[in-house]
Amino acid sequence: MLTELPSWPYLPTLSRLSLALAIGLFIGIERERRRKEAGLRTFAFVSVLGAVGGLLGESYALLALGLVGILVVFLNIETIRTNEGAEITTSAALLVTAFIGLLAGQGHTFTPTALGVTTAALLAWKEPLAGFSHALTESELRSAILLAILAFVAYPILPSGSIDPWGLIDPRPAWITVLLIAGLGFTNYVLLKLYGARGIELTGFLGGLVNSTVTVTELMQRARASGGLADVTYRAVIFATAAMLVRNAVILGLLAPAVLLDSSMPLALMLIGALCALGMQAKRSHDIQNASEESQRAVDGTTSSPLLSALQSPFSLTAAFKFGLIFLALEIAGTIGQRMLGRFGFYTVSLIGGAVSSASAVASAANLASAGTLPPHVAATGAVFASAMSAMVNLPLVARLAKDRLLTNRIAWTLGGIVLLGAVGAIAQSF
Repeated sequence: MLTELPSWPYLPTLSRLSLALAIGLFIGIERERRRKEAGLRTFAFVSVLGAVGGLLGESYALLALGLVGILVVFLNIETIRTNEGAEITTSAALLVTAFIGLLAGQGHTFTPTALGVTTAALLAWKEPLAGFSHALTESELRSAILLAILAFVAYPILPSGSIDPWGLIDPRPAWITVLLIAGLGFTNYVLLKLYGARGIELTGFLGGLVNSTVTVTELMQRARASGGLADVTYRAVIFATAAMLVRNAVILGLLAPAVLLDSSMPLALMLIGALCALGMQAKRSHDIQNASEESQRAVDGTTSSPLLSALQSPFSLTAAFKFGLIFLALEIAGTIGQRMLGRFGFYTVSLIGGAVSSASAVASAANLASAGTLPPHVAATGAVFASAMSAMVNLPLVARLAKDRLLTNRIAWTLGGIVLLGAVGAIAQSF
């Protein structure tokens, strides 16, 4: 019978030192490439020094950090003496690397590794980060701060569980949903700002991810002002509709995957219908390239900036509270409708909600299903109804703003076909 081999007593120490050395080398590569005074070997030594301090105890850890502090002082004295300026970023990276080594020496693995990767990324992406921060407006910066406050300050102080005797209002899930939609909108706003001037179709898609109704309104106004862009505007409106379907599917997937599964066929058929319409339009248009070039000039001069203005800030308290109120109203109405009239009451609320805000209606259906108030297949049908109504509600806007009967008819037939495909998918999935 084989006896168990004794473990090597030095393996934990060797693994901790090796991890610290690897992370120090990883961070130092970037500084070495930029030909800094503190490069590959310096960062490796600092990380290993921190690891030794972490291995030997608290007093040695403090001594290691103090020695790194002295090294940072001498490094800056040398660079200032040679008229190269203070190495603030490199100094900060050295201090962080010392702490990384200390954590590795104490036996941590995930935290020092994550810190090492993050530190190297911050050093390597200096130019993109600086360019992004310089391009931010005051409004966008305030929006990001407000979103962070609502996520990390306001959410933890909300009461858990229902706050009313009827079990209709649960603040925390509602707040998470508001933050989710606000985060998606913030991300899509950034994408629209970065790529909105690349073409009306891309603008339509990215704008549709934020708010399809606002996007369609702006596109119709651009079409009427520019003239001769009916084909491109048609494609942009269908792109906005497709983006709305993608956004609603993402909301369902994040909040209630079971509801997404039950609504996958109708949503997929609607999205396929939109993509087929776009493909047929591209094939039918003989001068699509000229139209695209003309649309590019129109976008550069008129479309991107007005659409960003129409969508306002990437995040605002007014928009968040407005969405939250709509969401709560739809959730309460859906719950009451389900209790009093059964599933048909909920379906009615979903149709009305889709005309107002499909994102709110879809999120409400997902939350009700997650809470067990609705069966997943009922919530899925309500989400499909809301998405279909959101697509059709754009038709009156097209008719009123475009002042182009041919364009209105083409969009009407396409949107009607998309909604019909959704109905077919819902019926097929029910069997």
